[in-house]
Amino acid sequence: MGWSHSIFNAMAVTQIPFDQVDRNSPVVFFTGAGISSESGISTFRDLDGHWSKYDPMNLASPDGFISDPELVLDWYAARRKAILEAEPNAGHRAISDFQKLFKESLVITQNVDGLHILAGSKPVLELHGNIHRHKCFECSSQIELSVHEASNLNYCSCGGLVRPDVVWFGESLVTKTLEDAFQAVQDCQIFFTVGTSTQIYPAAQLPFEAKNNQAFVIEVNPEVTPFSSHAHMSLRAQAGEALPQLYEEFYAKIS
Repeated sequence: MGWSHSIFNAMAVTQIPFDQVDRNSPVVFFTGAGISSESGISTFRDLDGHWSKYDPMNLASPDGFISDPELVLDWYAARRKAILEAEPNAGHRAISDFQKLFKESLVITQNVDGLHILAGSKPVLELHGNIHRHKCFECSSQIELSVHEASNLNYCSCGGLVRPDVVWFGESLVTKTLEDAFQAVQDCQIFFTVGTSTQIYPAAQLPFEAKNNQAFVIEVNPEVTPFSSHAHMSLRAQAGEALPQLYEEFYAKIS
């Protein structure tokens, strides 16, 4: 459900602590599948057509890969193709603009599509990896592959199969990446949670940690989430609608 610009302005002026924010304020953006869905990218739960007959757990798990690596690689090739045909949307671009406005800002994303980077955001912590990268299933060495090569079975010099560098069901997040994310949340002053259901842990803990550490937390999500009632400001809107307007508000007040 949308909201009018005039109502949003009133909300923003009365709720966001602009008097406590400047361009040196640490800001964190935490994003989930919702922001990428606006670019036409579906999640693994939105499988259709040929892939609807397969269990997503078999397409995104170590056991599934061991059992049928070619099937898994075919599915990732299809997803990679769809992602390469997509473009960053207004939400991605607004976050990139925010990062130019705030000198100390960070994107923490659960998405593996790389659209934040394509939109110009940096730095970006990719909690669940990146579908465009590849690594050895056995030794975890990074492997450079072209899009064409990634569609086929490849082997590391150690003999292990090459797999997408993403976090699968049953796997833990990369410890250093997760530690960096929680450290940034502890230090931030403004925290945006965008397009994420806040249901998958440990990542879902980040908005709660931000609030516990006295950050002002803004949620942008068309749907109510388990965090909505805890946010200082919760907007029922798409990222591509809300974030550009939020950027205008911040830019007008602190630039």
